[in-house]
Amino acid sequence: MSRIPRERTNPAGKRPGKIGRPGKDAPAVEPLNIVHGALPSREVILRFIADHPQKASKRELAKAFGLKGDSRVELKHMLQELEQEGMLQKSRKSLIRPGALPPVTVLDITTRDKDGDLIGRPAEWPEDQGVAPAVAIRQQSPAGRQGKGKAPVAGLGDRILAKIFPAVDRGGPAYTARIIKVIDRRRGASMGVFRAAPGGAGRLLPIERRGEEMVIDPEFTGGAVDGDLVEVEIARLGRFGLQRAKVLSVVGSVGSEKAISMIAIHAHGIPHVFPPAVIAEAEEAKPATMSHREDWRDVPLITIDPADAKDHDDAVYAELDPSPDNPGGVIVTVAIADVSWYVRPNSPLDREALKRGNSVYFPDRVVPMLPERISNDLCSLKEGVGRPALAVRMSFSGEGRKIGHTFHRIMMKSAAKLSYQQAQAAIDGNPDDKTGPMLEPILKPLWHAYEVMKRGRDRRQPLELDMPERKILLKPDGTVDRVFVPPRLDAHKLIEEMMIQANVCAAETLEKKRQSLIYRIHDGPTLAKQEILREFLATLGISLAKGGNMRANSFNGILAKAEGTAHQTMVNEMVLRSQSQAIYSPENIGHFGLNLMKYAHFTSPIRRYADLIVHRALVGSLGFGEGGITTDEEAALDDIAAEISTFERRAMAAERETIDRLIAHHLSTRIGEEFAGRVSGVTKSGLFIALPDYGADGFVPISTLGTDYFIYDEAHQALSGEKTGLGYRLGDSVTVKLAEAIPLAGALRFEMLSEGREMPTAVRSFHKAGRRDRGQVRKKPGTRPPRGRR
Repeated sequence: MSRIPRERTNPAGKRPGKIGRPGKDAPAVEPLNIVHGALPSREVILRFIADHPQKASKRELAKAFGLKGDSRVELKHMLQELEQEGMLQKSRKSLIRPGALPPVTVLDITTRDKDGDLIGRPAEWPEDQGVAPAVAIRQQSPAGRQGKGKAPVAGLGDRILAKIFPAVDRGGPAYTARIIKVIDRRRGASMGVFRAAPGGAGRLLPIERRGEEMVIDPEFTGGAVDGDLVEVEIARLGRFGLQRAKVLSVVGSVGSEKAISMIAIHAHGIPHVFPPAVIAEAEEAKPATMSHREDWRDVPLITIDPADAKDHDDAVYAELDPSPDNPGGVIVTVAIADVSWYVRPNSPLDREALKRGNSVYFPDRVVPMLPERISNDLCSLKEGVGRPALAVRMSFSGEGRKIGHTFHRIMMKSAAKLSYQQAQAAIDGNPDDKTGPMLEPILKPLWHAYEVMKRGRDRRQPLELDMPERKILLKPDGTVDRVFVPPRLDAHKLIEEMMIQANVCAAETLEKKRQSLIYRIHDGPTLAKQEILREFLATLGISLAKGGNMRANSFNGILAKAEGTAHQTMVNEMVLRSQSQAIYSPENIGHFGLNLMKYAHFTSPIRRYADLIVHRALVGSLGFGEGGITTDEEAALDDIAAEISTFERRAMAAERETIDRLIAHHLSTRIGEEFAGRVSGVTKSGLFIALPDYGADGFVPISTLGTDYFIYDEAHQALSGEKTGLGYRLGDSVTVKLAEAIPLAGALRFEMLSEGREMPTAVRSFHKAGRRDRGQVRKKPGTRPPRGRR
């Protein structure tokens, strides 16, 4: 990675800039009125953070203003107040202005300005913050930059990792950016369904909810026929009429099996075809040797996975601790496939795995991070076959406290491959021919160990949300058969808790060895989100204590109060919305949801690149032989963490959109039918309605709710009529009619059949206070959002 010139703040109040001659990386700003060693004003703090996003941590701020002792404490209190007022928010370990971009951001290059310079926008941007800010891309290497090789060069449609700086020219984009790395090329292509038109021409019907129809001239059809799913690029722009497009590739018939998941794969730019060099390396791989390995092939480790799992990357075993110093204690062993032996740093396999970041799971297919020769064969812990693994032996006291652990590089042989249902049935008294002989020696000790570990989990009190996960079962032709909620078994919980503790051990060991790694971090809810949740809960008579030191068990208390009430689902959803998103980072802030201070993903290296990095770090720091982490990797951990966090969000979005499209296809023949639903979201534009029986949701535009003026109340999560006082709140049970289904966009539009209910006194008081002029929006009949908007 190239080195970025350091910046300094001149205590005399002169214009801050980088040492030496300023370049484009450090735009000039107006001078700040700074007195070195004195606590600056709130306005100066906010201005400094806006102009120096890369120096916006509490530590850097204290250093920049020369604060010590009591002044540092006062600074901390000031920053907490600014957070509580919504003037600042946390981004990883730094502070940013709300709506501002963090110092390192993933951008999609979307267009050019009038001078031909590239303009990008953040790849991830919350819809409730409006239009994503524009960023001017600096292509050339900045003056005085030190580093090896040429600066990365990007083009339209590319996705890049970039260093962000506030812009000098206030008349243009708010930010400038220097390219750190090009992540994906040519993301500007669009996808849609080709419809033949007279004269050999065609039309492109968009698959995106906000997509636009395009015209395809006869010479640009690329051999597509009616009903083909095609990828296109804009051929030319006109001042009037529809855009012209050119077919780049024909994906296949939109009516074919697996076409729905292919839409998401192409729309999100998910790599799904392994290059020849990657396949060749995988095919040429040989089974691992015993070098630097302990022989554990006699240890009866078993795998417990979904019944349809094709790869098995974790195995478990438990026994009573024979040590007299640990009465009632247990020893739990978790063995994880040794992917680091086969996927070496900077090899074709490694570069492709990083490009993908993780495996992506659709109802009809899996897009794996690694080729099948690696994931389903050499690294899969198959029953009765010798396989290399990294294992951790963990000792727990009778109270469930972890009192020690050791890591080992081993050769193992799985004693059995079981499904969750199969293992649970045996414990519940219904063993089969396979599980019967292993019930006493293997399964019962595992369940006993889980009961011991559960005591520690109950004491730790991680966040316990009750959000059932729905699964889609497909027919042989790829269409939806049924949607169901699979039961949550103790077998699931057992494996989950053992994997969590193995991940904790990995982080603890690497920290003790002072080895760089990638943590799985989860920040606590921002003060602004806490306040929204607090106001909402107050309408239900549930209190949430104020303060910035919230813990997971604080939310568990709220969930317990709502359990068994009509508000249970609604409260669970609001608590979930108040939480931050978990990401990967080389800087540790702990995991709020799990209530753990040290946590790193270690247990799924077949399907997550973060786990592969942790494996390499363990191999290298513990002297386990070949396949350890390299110095180049250690230097790039910031970039790697940012990339794989982005790829994880990409996978989640693709999986969710595929389910939406499948359900929309499933319901497209039932226009006009009535459905029982629940208000799952309230916005200024209307209501989101979830159909619990289908795992889908759709939209009711506010313009179709009636003739009253409806006012959006964020605190109460309600839309209520100004005149009648009737309205709808989050969690309300309603009846809706399906008015429109757009299968390719995955969009459903409903008409509300249920009458609004009388709003609580607090909501009516909200109207009388006239607060709609301070952010609450009134929608008049006839103002309608784009069709299918979610």
